[in-house]
Amino acid sequence: MVSVPYSRYLVKPVTWYSFLIMVGAVLAIILSCREERRVGFPKDTVIDLVLRILPFGIIGARIYYVVFSWDQFRCDFLSVFRIWEGGLAIYGGIISGLFVLFCFCRKRGLPVLLMCDVVVPGLALAQSLGRWGNWFNIEAYGLSVSRPELCFFPLAIQVPSDGYSWHLATFFYESLWDFIVFIFLLTARYRFLKKRGDVFFFYVFLYAAGRLVIEDLRLDSLYAVSSVRISQLFSIILCLVILFRYILSIRKSHLTVLSVRLLFIPVSLSVSASVAALAYSVSGSSLFGLSSLCGFVFLLCCSVLMILCLFWTYRIFSVTEDNNADNMV
Repeated sequence: MVSVPYSRYLVKPVTWYSFLIMVGAVLAIILSCREERRVGFPKDTVIDLVLRILPFGIIGARIYYVVFSWDQFRCDFLSVFRIWEGGLAIYGGIISGLFVLFCFCRKRGLPVLLMCDVVVPGLALAQSLGRWGNWFNIEAYGLSVSRPELCFFPLAIQVPSDGYSWHLATFFYESLWDFIVFIFLLTARYRFLKKRGDVFFFYVFLYAAGRLVIEDLRLDSLYAVSSVRISQLFSIILCLVILFRYILSIRKSHLTVLSVRLLFIPVSLSVSASVAALAYSVSGSSLFGLSSLCGFVFLLCCSVLMILCLFWTYRIFSVTEDNNADNMV
């Protein structure tokens, strides 16, 4: 049946999980190399970066996962090194990868934000493809599905360890969202995300906003404490940091009274949505009294509102920057 993978292995001992991660990495390298030429970086800069960032990214992703799920490994420490069985946290990979990228750029005298802009569209594509490794490993799935009309692939999958019961295919939702983010970045970077760092900041914000919602459906989330999903908490923090980055940039410019009033609206809405999402992720249904479905809809509304506020704020930021440039001329 298509709702259950026929095997974890492509060809033994090569797992589909490992194969898809490597294919995603290769595609990301190809896309980044094309962008490398466009922005004028020296030849093979991306290759040199990848040789450093890929191993440390995998290590960081594994460490992040192990730290927040230590009970799974404490009785068998050697299982920490069996990454082919699954257990890589993308946020850990991104954090360690950014650290390596920063050190690499500083050593070579390259602009850090421009390098981030070069690599993140390929990263989004690699994430979209790599998520299918979760399907072959039967992991990263969500809440159980009881309604027969919803029991079809890829909306839901069957989990053998749970008696072949149907569960939400949250890996597919994230794969689809990552692909949407990839298409957006690929097209927007030539149209209106033209300032250095914009592609990177939009990637982080959009991915985090999507992960905030999808994480609430998963059954295998990593927790900071007993009831706080670390990915949701991290996602909200990232969205707020990026939003305020643009807000602070606008405040440094010469604003008209109209611009200040227009800026107040997205700031207040985004902060309200973020605080509400944070309160829900920390307390869950105990504070809001919502069912799983209502909680999902609630977080979805918060996430959509934050995304709209980002585009609103960025529009004001772009207009302000253009006006400042005209005044300087």
